[in-house]
Amino acid sequence: MDCEPARVRRYRPDDLDDLYRICLQTADSGQDGTALFGDPQLPGNVYAAPYGLFEPALAFVAEDAAGAGGYVLAALDSDAFEQRLERDWWPALRARYPEPSQHPGEAISAPERRALQNIHHPFGAPREVVERFPSHLHIDLLPRMQGHGMGRQMIATLMSALRDQGSRGVHLLVGSSNQRAMGFYRHVGFTELPVAEASILSDAHIFGMDLRGPNR
Repeated sequence: MDCEPARVRRYRPDDLDDLYRICLQTADSGQDGTALFGDPQLPGNVYAAPYGLFEPALAFVAEDAAGAGGYVLAALDSDAFEQRLERDWWPALRARYPEPSQHPGEAISAPERRALQNIHHPFGAPREVVERFPSHLHIDLLPRMQGHGMGRQMIATLMSALRDQGSRGVHLLVGSSNQRAMGFYRHVGFTELPVAEASILSDAHIFGMDLRGPNR
């Protein structure tokens, strides 16, 4: 019987397909989003792949005997990262994926529409959040990886890497429907931040962590 324990390791280039797979299988507020996307690569193209490609030093994978089952990904400087995507990532995707229409009868799921809109009109945290917490992250774990402390271990690994690179703070966005994720972020030391801009972020919560103090 193979009982290899789960571990966190650095991202490798051959993990890219796993980033796409895990992103799809957690794209419905942490649940399998396969049925919600016409193109299974779409969520990974928005929320996972560019981090592995452009910031591999801040990408980590959770792996057990069954293979990769989770990741935590970050950008050190959110503004610089977005500029890189504008130059090297979004243009090809905008040609590949048409911008969704505003017609309410269009047969497209809300997560798919959100991903497509993010390609054509990237959005993130408000300016006052980015100035205080310039780094940002994404973390996703498949169900078999959840509930065993792996998420906490991944966050601790990433926080250490961010501190080593001089980050003074990190933020993340989470959908209002993902109550489990919000509880997790609070549990590992994030604080929910007030959202001054109510338009595009009306269905999202923002969490931040100050990295300038002693290790948590």
